[in-house]
Amino acid sequence: MSELGLQVGAVALGSAGPITFGPEGILFLADNDAATIFAVDVGDPGAAAGAQPFDLEDVDARVAAHLGCEVDDVVIRDLAVHPTSHNVYLSVQRGLGADAQPVLVRVDALDGSIADVALDAVPFAAVTIADAPAPDDERVDGILWPDAGGEELHYGELALRILRQPIRAATVTDMAYVDGSLLVAGLSNEEFSSKLRRIPFPFRDEAADTSLEIFHVSHGKWETAAPIRTFVPYDSGRSILASYTCTPVVHFALDDLVPGTKAVGRTVAELGAVNRPTDMVTFVDGGEEYLLVANTSHGLVKIACADIDAQAPLTEPGEPVGVPREVEDLQGILRLANLNGGYVLALQKDEAGHKHLRSLKTASL
Repeated sequence: MSELGLQVGAVALGSAGPITFGPEGILFLADNDAATIFAVDVGDPGAAAGAQPFDLEDVDARVAAHLGCEVDDVVIRDLAVHPTSHNVYLSVQRGLGADAQPVLVRVDALDGSIADVALDAVPFAAVTIADAPAPDDERVDGILWPDAGGEELHYGELALRILRQPIRAATVTDMAYVDGSLLVAGLSNEEFSSKLRRIPFPFRDEAADTSLEIFHVSHGKWETAAPIRTFVPYDSGRSILASYTCTPVVHFALDDLVPGTKAVGRTVAELGAVNRPTDMVTFVDGGEEYLLVANTSHGLVKIACADIDAQAPLTEPGEPVGVPREVEDLQGILRLANLNGGYVLALQKDEAGHKHLRSLKTASL
């Protein structure tokens, strides 16, 4: 792994954050406490195999049993599917508050067995986010939160759970590897704090960052402080589709992301207020590409990418508008990942609060 700039050592994670796979099975892990991203050769033990539909009941309880803790002490922050073995990796927070501990867990795609991924002697590299919010930054990031923690508030007849955290915890909100660079969304220490960073991999050069501005339909104004909550590479890596709280979907062309400047996104959809996107993926069915948006308030939203391409920018306040969309009757989806050409893997929370891994057949969505 020397050509990737990796050296054997210990990865000391301070917090569990977003994860994503890159080239040669390298796993990128974001540690917001340390404002650092690690690139790790996880040494996946699985053989190369075709991705089969994969379901696992009560994955949170199984992880809790493996870690020797109560299920309420397990928060699954993110998931990623290994590109060769198709084993499932979970970024897990064990415990709440100051005593929370980050753990990387692997779920075997063949038998559902669970194992820790040891990080004490692995090939890795690291890059620090230089303009991350300081640990003592008094600004707060408040998000709709469907999991443990937070406080319950009422919005009309809706009971909402809000997690308020220092904005340093949103230094990295999502990541994706595209064509030699790691794309990193999140917040910075600047006044116009919403950023998209491009970090070349191997980690030899500093991040090139661009401030972002969007028109938020349900808020009726242009915004530069709200972070991207989730995004997905689009148009063969030439752009991204991103979504924010309350829930605009925005297109950014990567050619517009000039380092040190501000890029204005093209808002193509508004999926409704009092809502947070939890994850996004794209897939192809019948020769047509589609976007899936999981969220906290509605079912799984499906949008034809051809409609996104044809949509003029939304620049006026109003009701949920923009591209046509279908809402699938699939509630409680917290995370999504492409499993293969025919299935998407979902982490889904049921009405009783239990979490399961489900394979969703894309042709049936």
